[in-house]
Amino acid sequence: MGALGTSAAGVDRRFARLWGSTAASSLGTGLVTIAAPLLVATWSTDPLVVASSFAVAWLPWLLFALPGGVLVDRVDRRRLLVVLDVVRAAALLALAAAVVGGAEQRAGTAVLFAVLFVVNGAEVVSRTAGQTVVPDVVGSMSLERANGWLFGTAVLMNGVLAAPLAGFLFALAAGAPFGVAAAAMVVGALLLAALPGTYRAARPARGTSGSGAGTGPVRTVLGEVGEAFAWLVRQRVLRTMALLIGLLNLTFTAALALLVLVAQQRLGLGPVGYGVLVSCMAVGGIAGAAAGDRVIAWATPTWTVRIGLLVEAGMHLALAWSTSTVVVAVALVAFGVHGSLWGIVGTTLRQRLTPPEMLGRVGSATLFTSAGGNCVGALLGGLLAQAAGLTAPYWVGFVLALAVTAATWHVFSQASMAQAHAPSAGRA
Repeated sequence: MGALGTSAAGVDRRFARLWGSTAASSLGTGLVTIAAPLLVATWSTDPLVVASSFAVAWLPWLLFALPGGVLVDRVDRRRLLVVLDVVRAAALLALAAAVVGGAEQRAGTAVLFAVLFVVNGAEVVSRTAGQTVVPDVVGSMSLERANGWLFGTAVLMNGVLAAPLAGFLFALAAGAPFGVAAAAMVVGALLLAALPGTYRAARPARGTSGSGAGTGPVRTVLGEVGEAFAWLVRQRVLRTMALLIGLLNLTFTAALALLVLVAQQRLGLGPVGYGVLVSCMAVGGIAGAAAGDRVIAWATPTWTVRIGLLVEAGMHLALAWSTSTVVVAVALVAFGVHGSLWGIVGTTLRQRLTPPEMLGRVGSATLFTSAGGNCVGALLGGLLAQAAGLTAPYWVGFVLALAVTAATWHVFSQASMAQAHAPSAGRA
């Protein structure tokens, strides 16, 4: 399996525990991601109502990404990850109890939306904290390989395994996926609790700020967030990638939010079929993560990013035009490959360039910028589908993807990417 095929005996024990925790938590997240729209769809087939569940799930990324990054840079990151997994487990158990208890449509929807808000609020901070821990635990592994392991594992559990499992569990009992997800979060917390070491970022002495401004550490949350944004703005490639993802997520989240209706109404699939369809994207993600370091080295980061933009446009075209399950499945597999490769390129570049004491804040600033489109996109997709038909968001996504590809093609030139990797561009 390439990057994922390294012998387990050769992996540092600390990284193995981080990897195991990532696997467990990703399984729980995947179960919720698939089961939530299925639960909403049993109560309503209105595209706006279905899409609203995605909007609620993405709202915390806007609210908590920035303060979460400051928190990550101030506390022990491992302990924070443990607490976040415990919080998610408790919220999911409450949701499972409500569903099993036979909550009515209005009350059940309210509980679901509240739990999605809590779970995803914890997820956004956990995502930032998890990425900051990686450089400290990779040992002799390269960052590309370590990120490939983690991306591949997350996609394997989140999509390949969680998607059909969620559909199967939901068919058995609507509350079952959420109960199993809670158990997975507990396992993730226990593995993190067993991770030795301290993971608190060292704060620079006054006059040696990581931003290079020579003003020392900033004391206020607003000031620390501003420092991270100022640093990110100076990084042309990272800045463009964050803005691009935010813009493309307007249509991608709309596509994902309405996929359950596409599966039911255009492809004739049931809950299990929908889960399998989503897992196609995860299969592609596994392939991309497994060979990620080799593919990126062969194709270069420039063409990895450029071809990925074209793949994104192709996915929207397939969902807008085709009623063939096979065509849609192939498009989702290709998108999954693109997603993993983009993630490895962007995350590795950010980890290498960012001063250690700013890694949490810069990561959260990137998440905030890229996730902004998710919350808005889900609602816009629902409104557009309600007004112009189910395929309308996908046609809009196709046109937008082509437009941003043309507009940003030159930013990812070989010269620009080489300059981004130069030592003077980052920590120095």
